[in-house]
Amino acid sequence: MADTARIRYLRIALQAVGVIFIAGIYSFVVQMILGVYATLGMFLLIASRNPLANLESYLVHGVVQLAHAGIMAAQALANPEQIGHLWGDVPALLVVAAVLAFLTPRGTIATALAVGKKINS
Repeated sequence: MADTARIRYLRIALQAVGVIFIAGIYSFVVQMILGVYATLGMFLLIASRNPLANLESYLVHGVVQLAHAGIMAAQALANPEQIGHLWGDVPALLVVAAVLAFLTPRGTIATALAVGKKINS
């Protein structure tokens, strides 16, 4: 996938996940996790304006998704009444992490960004 297409799709993915986490997650979670995901959603929307300048924002988000999925999976296996999470929440969290990882730029753009060169996209 070309870097320009990857960045365009990354912007769309960041915006979609950001809006979902701000507006759509309420019916699925308790108040504390809602606050966490709404905050993450806002930062994803900010990062979507210039993904290359905000790599840390969505990379941290991807790691948070992996950690949350791991904890939920362990809890679901330990508590049979939570087993539904293995078929719904855990895969959804892994998909979000995978999409953000896949769309993260690599190669010359990422290298230039890492050494501090200004990149316009």
